This record gives sequence, C-alpha cells and structure tokens, in this order.
Amino acid sequence: MYMEISREEIQSHLNIPVLKLVSRVADEKKMPCYLIGGFVRDYFLRRPSKDIDIVAVGPGIELAEAVARELGKKTHLTVFKNFGTAQIKYKDFEIEFVGARKESYSHDSRKPIVEDGTLEDDQKRRDFTINAMAFCLNGDHYGELLDPFNGMQDLEDLIIRTPLDPDITFSDDPLRMMRAVRFASQLGFDIFPDTFSAIERNKERIHIVSRERVTDELNKIILSPKPSIGFVILEKTGLLELILPELMALKGAETKDGVGHKDNFYHTLVVLDNVSRRTGDLWLRWSALLHDIAKPVTKRWDPKQGWTFYNHSIVGERMIPKIFSRMKLPQNEKMKYIQKMVSLHMRPMQLVEEEVTDSAVRRLLFDAGDDIDDLMTLCEADITSKNPEKVKRFMNNFKIVREKLLEIEEKDRVRNFQPPIDGKEIMEIFALPPGREVGILKSAIKDAILDGIIPNEQGAAYRFLLEKASELNLKPHPDN
Repeated sequence: MYMEISREEIQSHLNIPVLKLVSRVADEKKMPCYLIGGFVRDYFLRRPSKDIDIVAVGPGIELAEAVARELGKKTHLTVFKNFGTAQIKYKDFEIEFVGARKESYSHDSRKPIVEDGTLEDDQKRRDFTINAMAFCLNGDHYGELLDPFNGMQDLEDLIIRTPLDPDITFSDDPLRMMRAVRFASQLGFDIFPDTFSAIERNKERIHIVSRERVTDELNKIILSPKPSIGFVILEKTGLLELILPELMALKGAETKDGVGHKDNFYHTLVVLDNVSRRTGDLWLRWSALLHDIAKPVTKRWDPKQGWTFYNHSIVGERMIPKIFSRMKLPQNEKMKYIQKMVSLHMRPMQLVEEEVTDSAVRRLLFDAGDDIDDLMTLCEADITSKNPEKVKRFMNNFKIVREKLLEIEEKDRVRNFQPPIDGKEIMEIFALPPGREVGILKSAIKDAILDGIIPNEQGAAYRFLLEKASELNLKPHPDN
C-alpha cells in the first residue's frame, strides 16, 4: 500500500509553511537539504508527527540560523555546537538541523567520531531502514523519496532491520538494540532474523549505555499499545536479564508432587497488557509490571497447601526502592505510588474471597486514599484465569466491592481522612509528653472510626478517647 503513494501526494503532505521556508532558504544557499527519519516513516504509517529532522549537506547550524531569522522574533533557536546541531521550536513543531555526517566509534563508548559526509553517509549511520528514508526539500525535487536501503519494503513487510551489518550497528551504539525492541513493540513489527540474532550476540554491550537512556527506552516500551511484545523480545534476546533481572526471575513454572504454579512472568505481561488497555498512565503500568516482583523470593512449597507466596506484596513494596535507584527512576511520590499499588494489590482480592464488611472497606479506602480507583483497575487486570466462569465471578464480586467503596465513602468520608483528634491534642488533654500512650490513644481513635465503632466526628471521638484513656489510668488535666 505504501508503494502506491505518489510523489504528488507526498508534496501535498509536505505543503507546510515552515518546510517551504526551509526549502527556500536552502535553495538560496545552494545547500542540498532533506527531511529524514521519523517524520518520513510516520507519514507512510499515517501517524501524526511534529518532530522534524533536517539533514543539510553542508553547515546545518548555519541553515538553522538563517531559517530562524526568517521566522522572526517569536522563534526559539537553540544551538548545540559540540554536537553540530541546532533546534528550532516554532508553533507546534520541533525542527532539528544537522549537517550530513559519517561516524566511527571506539569500542568503549557510544560517542562517535564525526566527519562531514554526504546524504548517503548520513543514511548509512541511521539505526533502521525505516528511519533512513528521506524526502528532498530542494527546488524541483521537492518531495522526492530517497530510500537506498529499501525501508519502504520493510514498512510493507512490517520489519525492523538495520541498514548495514547489524553487529556493527549494535556494537557501535548498543542503545539501538533497545530502540529495535521499542519500535517492534510500538508498531507491532517483527525484528528481522539477522538483526534479532545480532542483538543476542551484542547484548552485553548494553552495559556501556547510561541507565537513564536504557530506562527512557524501557518507559517507551511500557507505554506502547501492547507492551508485552517488547518484554517478550527483551527476554528472548537476553537483554531483560541484564536490565531488569528481578522480572526475569519470574519466568518459569515449577511442579512438585503433581502440583504446579503458573508462570508468573507471562502472567505479569498479561496483567500489564490488561492495564494498558484501560489507561495510558506510565506509573500504573509500572505497578502492573512489578506487582508480583517478589514472588520468586517468597515462593515456598507446603505439603498441605502447595505453592505459597506469602507476603509477596509487602516484600515487593520493599524491593522497589532498590530497583528504582538502579534504573535511575524517580525516587519521589511516583515511586511511593507504585509501592502503594504493589503493597495493596491483594487487598481487594481478599475482600472478594471473604465477606465484604464495612470495616474492611473503610480500611482499604483509608490506606489507598485517592489511588483507590487505580488500585481497583490493577486488581481487575490481575484476573487472568482462562476459566470464563471464574473470571465472571471475580468481576461480579469486584463490582460489589466498587459499589461498597462508593457507599462507604459517601457515608463515612474516610478516604484520606485525618482523625478528629490528633496526637498534639491528646498530649494537651492529658498533659502527656510524646510517647507510647499517645500512640496507643491515637491509633485507638483511628481504628474505632475505621471499624465503625464511632462516627468520624469530634464529639464521638472525644468521648471514646476518655474511655480508652481510663483503661490506661489516664485522666484529663484539670485545666482541660
């Protein structure tokens, strides 16, 4: 279908004022100029793109500066002299300018030695054939496609393939291995067999790439329409063991005395896909990826109960800071959110399996706070049984839990609630220093409200406080 697109159609697509301006300025400077990379690829894939990469056969920064002058004062130009590039931000577009170049690499670095080159040199240094296609922006050749590595055919065949020897491509810049997986996951393409094998052979080279760059590509895989595609490829190429060994440890199912457990790696990928169909939120998707991360370290065989994973949610919560630190992920409220999701992900299931009491629902609301809806989404995604009757039963029960959550929240207002009497007030009432008694009384009030013994009101809380204090032989200070 891509082969049938005419040059006239391409010219119509490129009838964008800022591109026409680049074309005019380049022609005035007698500088060959090309649109290359993702914008070209995404045109044929019918995907919107606002990121424009321009290759000039000549000084790319000089071309960018001339275009910026023509666009006027409202244009934001940034020059990166060390990299020989410049960027213009204009309206909704980000336009990157670079001079055509050829590159060579040393074995221990991703930073290339750069020399001026031709368009063909520049296309050879691109990561994949589908990203090496270019549209000419000059004069009578405006919109002409230059595709020396048959990227169009690879688009037709849904293939990710390197322009040159993949061993050289991946050894030179190992991040390209992650990018291959990411494009396969985002686009639903297959990685060409020779290219796939080269990733397997060069996987150890990923260690010279910064954790930040690897994690950036991993996040893009997680945000793809069906992220399991990417994680299966990461596992099969051996990259996953090097990047996220805790996830790799989930793989496999063990059988003892005829009793087996499910493969928690593939279960996790199903949960991740289930969540991804419901939300584009990166951190809820990370929660799905890590929700069972502690199962390998908590797995035990019990002759009476079979395989158990006791406290895997709590142990998983404790594992996350170390993973986030190593992956250079944010150790802030995002990490705490994922810890909460992992820690609580079994609670709604326990409600389903037991009687849905008001007390249990209040405690869940209190602990989950504003993240209760995300938690329920994760828990529903965690139902991966192949038994349709079992799935239907659990989903119906989760519906009851959701209704109960709404009912309790409306009635008791316990989401993110603060007890009506805090520790400071308790110390003032009984003239107590900070200590054990204050903690006991404060917890007693909170538990009484969550258990429905007293309403979430000042007067009721004060009367209850006096009763609990008398059990500890405490009396209010005469001045209170």
